Amino acid sequence: MTPNEEDYLKIIMELGGDVHKVSNKQIVASLSVSAASVSEMVSKMVAQKLVTHTRYQGIQLTKTGMKQAARLVRNHRLWEVFLMKQLLYPYDALHAVAEGLEHATTDDLARRLDYLLDHPKYCPHGGVIPDEEGNFERRELTKLSDLVVGDKGQVARVIDEPSLLDYLGVLDVKIDDALFVLSKTSTLLTARNSRNRKVITIQTVNAANVFMEGITHTTNLD
Repeated sequence: MTPNEEDYLKIIMELGGDVHKVSNKQIVASLSVSAASVSEMVSKMVAQKLVTHTRYQGIQLTKTGMKQAARLVRNHRLWEVFLMKQLLYPYDALHAVAEGLEHATTDDLARRLDYLLDHPKYCPHGGVIPDEEGNFERRELTKLSDLVVGDKGQVARVIDEPSLLDYLGVLDVKIDDALFVLSKTSTLLTARNSRNRKVITIQTVNAANVFMEGITHTTNLD
């Protein structure tokens, strides 16, 4: 399997393709590639029995595809933890470096990393790290884009996609930040960050890749 094919598998899992169908449009947005490229790659992965594709509904990982994707996600997220904890890499540089390392990581190396890091459960972006068998805890999280005015929640996870991470870096939104939704339209969501008390406006297309927990409905901005 090529690194490009592995990237597709990984992003399909990131987008929830292990439990529900993911659209071509979501993959296009996440990987910043053309619709034609996605269609071509999906056809290849269907032929390899890594995914199923239902017309007008989307793509979902098969058991084989899920096993491969979980291994890639495990490798990537272990490297992110290593880079931050052991080498003190900045948060916004983790993804790009881990992306290069994951493809050359053997199961034995991943096992040693996991042991060295004392078996971490989450990566710095809030993603669950699968175990050696590909098993992982499923978290009940809510998309930031699904919150309504008056909702408050804590940032628990962001998709590991470079442009999104850069975008959130500019907005100074981090894991564990508490966001209170002040207003919302079909394209924009405005929220107040309790950590720095800044009011931010985020595009709903990006808010759909930020996941929240501990949702409450309140009028208290603190």
